[in-house]
Amino acid sequence: MENCNIILLSVFGDDKPGVTATMTGILGGYNAEILDIGQADIHHSLALGILFKIDNDVKGPILKDLLFKGYEIGVKVRFTPISVERYKQWVSRQGKERYVVTILGKIITATQVSLVSAAIAEQNLNIDSIKRLTGRPPLDRTNIEDLRSCVELSIRGDLKDKSALSSKFLEISANQGIDISFQKDDMYRRTRRLICFDMDSTLIKTEVIDELADRAGVGSEVRAITESAMRGEIDFKESFTRRVSLLKGLDESVMKEIAENLPIMDGAERLFGVLKKSGFKIAILSGGFTYFGEYLKKRFGIDYVYANNLEIVNGKLTGRFTGDIVDGRRKAELLNLIAQVEHIELEQVIAVGDGANDLPMLNLAGLGIAFHAKPKVKANASQSISTIGLDGILYFLGFRDFHIGN
Repeated sequence: MENCNIILLSVFGDDKPGVTATMTGILGGYNAEILDIGQADIHHSLALGILFKIDNDVKGPILKDLLFKGYEIGVKVRFTPISVERYKQWVSRQGKERYVVTILGKIITATQVSLVSAAIAEQNLNIDSIKRLTGRPPLDRTNIEDLRSCVELSIRGDLKDKSALSSKFLEISANQGIDISFQKDDMYRRTRRLICFDMDSTLIKTEVIDELADRAGVGSEVRAITESAMRGEIDFKESFTRRVSLLKGLDESVMKEIAENLPIMDGAERLFGVLKKSGFKIAILSGGFTYFGEYLKKRFGIDYVYANNLEIVNGKLTGRFTGDIVDGRRKAELLNLIAQVEHIELEQVIAVGDGANDLPMLNLAGLGIAFHAKPKVKANASQSISTIGLDGILYFLGFRDFHIGN
């Protein structure tokens, strides 16, 4: 190491083809060893960094050639000598844990990024890189509903207090109107294979039992029970039994009419298209009804549907159900069972839901996402999405718009 120099080459200027090839070509001519390399392009502005090692006797000529070539192709070149001790310290950090922080919203402001990065710094974590996952945002904001913006931060270090960081992110999310995902950057994050959804108010923009209740003339009564159950105030089994009993006498044909007009959640079409192309297995685990789950299964190519069966006699609902109730505990059991059947580790499973009865499966899965959920559910789930549609899940998985289309 005594007969060598470690130098950081920084290149700035307008992005154009061949800059990296030209600079590394000069380095190669002097048998330089590249220790690290990184490049970013922001609005056609290039920032290229190359950390390289060379012998002392070629230091002068190689720096001169790099400077001359930079002037020739119209980029600025800067050199920073790196001491052996500083390099060793940098190498020693490579064993530190790596994490990914995803910031998601309609738009992303400087204040939001500042607050998130400050929370990261408070934990003595270092940001290694930042990349934008969404396409370039338009200046025309006439249709705010179509806007989505997402950046991903790769961070490294020894996390001091995960609970404190999660609480801080929850606070920032609530105050700033953004979603913040914090995940360990391990092999499971890149190899998710099964995703399990709640149905009502998750895959569809309604509670089907409320739709049925409206047709039966008991809408207000059923909704009051539903809201109480979603807030976790009463047992799901009790609330479910009470609500179903109020549907007694409703004609079976009403179910077909509701199924054909289900309001699909924003982003669902895009999400399912990408998941199917990526080889995911998809399941619906719902406290709703199998009839409607089967309709969604046919429409989106879903692999598994587990929900509740309404008893029908002579074309009328009896106010009873058949089989076991799919409650929170049962959802978690089914998620675990499907993972076993598909030979998938629980760390490779994603669960998505909005209600208190979804928490058992959200907490069992490797990635549990509370989707447009009540505050109690968001506070007890590891991740949440409240700003955009279901396709926001893709960004938590690291997908980028130019890979999956807009």
